[in-house]
Amino acid sequence: MADVKDNQELSERIAHKFKMKNTTGYSLNALVDFDDPFEVIQHLMIGSEGTLGFIAEITYKTVVEHPFRASSLMIFPDIEKACKAVSLLKSAPVSAVELMDRAGLRSVEDQAGMPAYLNSLSHTACAILVETRATESEQLQFQIADIQKTVHGIPTEIPIEFTNDVTECALYWKIRKGLFPSVGAMRKTGTTVIIEDVAFPVPRLAEATLDLQSLFEKWGYHEAVIFGHALEGNLHFVFTQDFSTPAEIERYSSFMTDVANLVVSKYDGSLKAEHGTGRNMAPFVELEWGKEAFELMKRIKQIFDPKNLLNPGVILNNDSETHLKNLKPIPAASEKIDKCIECGFCEPNCVSAELTLTPRQRIVVYREKASLAKSGHEPHIAASLAKAYQYAGNETCATDGLCASACPVKIDTGKLIKTLRTEEIGNNQKNAVWIADRMAGTTAIVRTALSVVGLAHSVLGTPLMKGISGGVRKLSGNRIPLWNEFMPLGSKKIDISKGLKSANKVVYFPSCINRSMGVSQETKQDKQLSEKMLELLNKGGFEVIYPENLNALCCGMAFLSKGYTEAGLKKSNELETELLKSSENGKCPILCDMSPCLFTMKENMKSGLKLYEPVEFILEHLLPNLNIIPLEETITVFPVCSMKKMGLEDKLVELAQKCASKVIVPETNCCGFAGDRGFSYPELNKHGLRELKLQLSPDVKHGYSTSRTCEIGLSLHSGVSHQSIVYLVDRVSTPTI
Repeated sequence: MADVKDNQELSERIAHKFKMKNTTGYSLNALVDFDDPFEVIQHLMIGSEGTLGFIAEITYKTVVEHPFRASSLMIFPDIEKACKAVSLLKSAPVSAVELMDRAGLRSVEDQAGMPAYLNSLSHTACAILVETRATESEQLQFQIADIQKTVHGIPTEIPIEFTNDVTECALYWKIRKGLFPSVGAMRKTGTTVIIEDVAFPVPRLAEATLDLQSLFEKWGYHEAVIFGHALEGNLHFVFTQDFSTPAEIERYSSFMTDVANLVVSKYDGSLKAEHGTGRNMAPFVELEWGKEAFELMKRIKQIFDPKNLLNPGVILNNDSETHLKNLKPIPAASEKIDKCIECGFCEPNCVSAELTLTPRQRIVVYREKASLAKSGHEPHIAASLAKAYQYAGNETCATDGLCASACPVKIDTGKLIKTLRTEEIGNNQKNAVWIADRMAGTTAIVRTALSVVGLAHSVLGTPLMKGISGGVRKLSGNRIPLWNEFMPLGSKKIDISKGLKSANKVVYFPSCINRSMGVSQETKQDKQLSEKMLELLNKGGFEVIYPENLNALCCGMAFLSKGYTEAGLKKSNELETELLKSSENGKCPILCDMSPCLFTMKENMKSGLKLYEPVEFILEHLLPNLNIIPLEETITVFPVCSMKKMGLEDKLVELAQKCASKVIVPETNCCGFAGDRGFSYPELNKHGLRELKLQLSPDVKHGYSTSRTCEIGLSLHSGVSHQSIVYLVDRVSTPTI
């Protein structure tokens, strides 16, 4: 530390380098910014990428989240004008200014929901996404006016407009955040996507950006895009690279050398502005910092790690070609996941994250399995990996598809797992088809079994029943499903002769789950859902029509989720045929009482039927005919995965808020019950709802959802009995007539 402070030239060099964003090498600014050795060590450790020690705990100091914000996607004719706007906005009241070149915009312009004008922009157009935030609404308007005045003199392709609409702002940021994975998804199968992170002096940002684009052209990276945090002169550029041939590796080597020389020699910028140095930039650390600073970094490494045990070769590496070795391939494995660049955007939406594998990890391991199988090498490792993957990758995947909703290129890892299940079954689909052809008998058996178990529960009591069922499951090697106290009784057979006669008609398809499962012990004073649904529909003035052969019908979800595609599609087609008949070829609306079943029907049925799940049908068709007197109590509602995928999550909350004074919506993506998987793999359901009870206030006594099996898991792990939302609406409503 003293040596650095006594060396004026080196101190000035360090100070100059950290006037812009810089994470190349070690944080040498710690040696000139602090006198306390503890502070120096602490700041050297940050960003050291595990080469100086292990950080066990970090405390973040967060910034204020202002309640009012607005965004604008400004489109300029070229990069020069966009960067001129960036320079002017440095002094404006902005919280973010993100630059996106034309290639980047082109990579997302055809995605669903994107602004139509993106397709018609000029070849040289460049966008900056500007956001401003404030504590008061009036202040926000003043700031918007100030920003517009600041850039008023710069020509644009589209008039500059700000929006504070949450959905539109989210769309703008979706464009920005989706650039990296979108480019990766367009790459040729088998190639790797690479993202680099540099910084230039802001006054020279336009010139530097054009130079970068020239390098792309020179070395044939025509798909490369540029985006970044323009206010800091920080640019990310993304390109795809084939590492399968020496010629391609040589092209990459030449390109990276040119990039390093451009950033350092011409602009004295940073080769890494916020990402880690890693191995890819390790050969260029000395080029950026100079010999004296580089030797200082090596001294620091020697003090902390004299035997070079901690992450050797990262940040500092004497091999000038280390970035060309040990390259990570992304081999072709399955067309369902080949577009994945392993960005991890999907992970927060996965219920099995931190229990077994996330979607990204499932894909990584699956690729390794495919690679080992293709090479034929180390068959014992391949067999061991396949065995471990069976539980961690396959059996604990909820296949709920929520990963696709977070993925910029809509990769549904659940579809990969369903395909694996189908492959495991192979030609052995006959048993499932046999069951599918005898659906009425199957549901009758399930009803009887549930009633017998329910009787045992009432006789033995919950503690003894838990002990017996747990023991039986353990003895079976976890093959027998685990019982819990919220397991329902068997339902009664539906009497299709009951009900109101009316000009308003609806076809009601009670799912096979609700034709099998009745009320639970804690709600046995209620009627089963099929009866409650009939009463509510009649109360709303609708005559109920049941499909013919009702007891033999099924949407197919129960088969499809397990990989029995033949049986699943057979049942789906049979149901569609019957619904066409009973709805007079789609004239009448069709209501299914389970959201997951309705989602399956929408996915498979292409004949234009008007399909509804309970929430949407109640809001659109029943509420106009009902008087609602809201309950003065706090309730909770849980939007199941299928509701989220159908965009009905807010509709559920809207309906609940009409029926109760306070509604709590837990911050949980998926309950993990996954059809009937919660019985066979209860740890998945427990993990998915591990924080549910903490999110509910003690005064919550009732919970509502739209999936019978999910409601079992929700009741179990919240301590609050959950039922269909139909029960709530019926409870608070009276007919207007």
